[in-house]
Parts: sequence; structure tokens; C-alpha cells
Amino acid sequence: MWFFRSPHIVYGDEALFHLSQLQGRKALIVTDENILRLGFVQKVEKYLKDAGFETHIFSEVEPEPSLETVLKGKALAENLNPDWIIGLGGGSCLDAAKAIWLLYENPALDPRAINPFEELKLREKARMVAIPTTSGTGAEVTWAVVLTDKAEQRKLSLGAPVNTPDIAIIDPDLVMELPPGLTASTGMDALCHAVEGFTSIWHNDFSDGLCLQAIKLIFEFLPRAYEKGKEDREARTKMHYAATLAGLGFINSMAALAHALGHSLGAVFHVHHGRAVGLFLPYTIEYCANAGGTRYGEILQFLGIPFKDEKEASSILVNKIRELARTIKEPLSLAEAGIAKEEFERALGKLVENANMDACINTGTRIPSEKETEMLFLYAYEGKSIDF
Repeated sequence: MWFFRSPHIVYGDEALFHLSQLQGRKALIVTDENILRLGFVQKVEKYLKDAGFETHIFSEVEPEPSLETVLKGKALAENLNPDWIIGLGGGSCLDAAKAIWLLYENPALDPRAINPFEELKLREKARMVAIPTTSGTGAEVTWAVVLTDKAEQRKLSLGAPVNTPDIAIIDPDLVMELPPGLTASTGMDALCHAVEGFTSIWHNDFSDGLCLQAIKLIFEFLPRAYEKGKEDREARTKMHYAATLAGLGFINSMAALAHALGHSLGAVFHVHHGRAVGLFLPYTIEYCANAGGTRYGEILQFLGIPFKDEKEASSILVNKIRELARTIKEPLSLAEAGIAKEEFERALGKLVENANMDACINTGTRIPSEKETEMLFLYAYEGKSIDF
């Protein structure tokens, strides 16, 4: 028996207005200083105050949020006793909000111990709204929580199905000013979610359609959103929806090897998450296709692209992803990403160790040995096609 999980999704123009319909007395807004500076927090506060809420702000979330940050947010929540947690921002803010929500309701829980196998309390004190301000992570509809253990230089893939947000608000107005670089890296994140969600060993009929539609939208609209920004409202809007579709698809089937490698890279070299997983995606497609038993041909069928066999399909898809990356000026190798060779070689052992400990490594169609994981990093550094 399986379950499909989704928040109540409110989307479209002026979707943020839905906040004025909430019932409660006190809300804690979890965000970062940049979102606060851009004025988005004030927009959220206005609607909440229209609904009679007292609002408080925790704006200390950093990129790749740390264990220390969510513990600080938990302490604030315990002091304020809110009945709504509002996550506002990119994936880091939304993940931090989900973690703070869990810890607030389970005060004895060590954040490292958040997992899908223990029964955790939620919704006894508060409910949660997730509002994305980037078009990539899909964190607004997932129960995944990625936190950084700074002491160990490792990202922790955490989460429990119970901490799927209650409401996700997908308002295109919040991404109209997204800069090109962030449009590109978050867009590649969404693409990786959709491709890995469709090809994961846990793929299913409920998630497949979401992932395929997200892939189609991203290939069509990401270059336009990158090039034209707010001048192309349709592209911005479609990319915002695509990110949510991809998030909803992959969280109900799981991400895979590109995420394991990307999490490791991000923890050691602080490469943006979307850039990291997007960079590894073509290499992991090649690696999985070399062993057979993949579904890349079905993606091409949906896109209307002809191919002879599954091996050719994987090659065409890899080329299409790399062509997209070039168009939006995303790096195709770790060297292109600006990582110095000497630093990479020194960190290689840690990179391999982190990747092999990541839960996402187990849900792809091919699980690498420790040596193969090392080779994947080496090939990705040089930009070499995977031949093993």
C-alpha cells in the first residue's frame, strides 16, 4: 500500500490573497534577510493582519540552512507559541520552516533524527503555509528537509511525510523579478527533480504525469524566462508551476543519484543546490543508461522526439539537457563551475563519503560502488562522458 501526499495548492495571480482567509491568532514567518529586504515579508504580513493575525519574523535562514539555525528558530517558536508557521522564500527558507515546525511540536527531537520511519507529532500546535519565491526546489509541496551539518561538512537528507505543508501558495508575482542566474540554477533543479522522479525505482502512475509535464514545461519555458524575465509573464508563470509539479512528482517517487552527488558537492564547496544537481544530471543519466533498464525513451516519446532504442534515447536526452544548460549559461563540468583542481582532489574522499551516505543514492536504477562514485566525480570534473 502506497500514499500520494500533497498540500492544498493555491495558485495563480493574486494567490497570496488566500492568506487573508486563514483563521488563527499568531503567525511566525520564516525567511531570510534578502526576502525581507525585497518587501515580500511585508506583503505576507498585510494579508495576515487583514485576517487578524499577530505576526513575528525569523529572518536568519542562510543558504543551505544549518542545524544551529533551525534550533534557533525552534526556540523562537517555543517562546511565541504561533498557530501558523509561514515559510517564505527559496528552498532553504522552506526547508528551515518545515524543520522548525517539526521541532516546535516535538521539542525533544534532535533535528538529525528527523526521518520517515518514526511517528512524529504535528498540527497539535500549528499548521504550515509554504510560499516559494523561486521556481525550482518544489519545497512548498514536499516533506523533504535538507539541513547542513557544518561540523561534518555534510548535507543531511531528512524529512517525514507528516511534515508536508498544509497549504502551498504559488503566486507568480513573487518570481517576476528573479535574476537570470537564479532563474537558471533553480530551473535546472526543477528539471532534475522531474527527470529523477520519473526514472526513480519508486516511480508510479500518480507521479509520472506530473514529472513528464514538468519536463515539457521546463524545456519550453526556462530559456524564455531566463532571457526575458518579467517581460515574458507566461514563461515566468509556467516555470513557477513546473517547479511545483516537479516537486510534487519527485516527492511521491523520490530523487536519485544526481541528488546524492549534488548534496555532497554543495556541502563541501557551497555550490548552489540547483546548479549542483543539474550539473550532475547528464552524467548520472549516462551512468544509469550504461546498465540498461531505464525509462529515458518514455520522456522523449512524451516530448515527441524520435529515437531508435533506449541507449540512443539517453544520449539524445543528455544532449538536450546540456544544450539547455549552455543556453542559460550553467556549467557543464565541475571545472567550469570554478572549483580548483587542487581543492577538488583534496576533497574527493569527503565528496565520495558524503554521496555514499546520502539516502538518494539508493533510489536510482543503478547504485554505484565506492569506486564508481569516485569515478563519477572525476568524470564530472573533467566533463567526460561516462563510459563505465
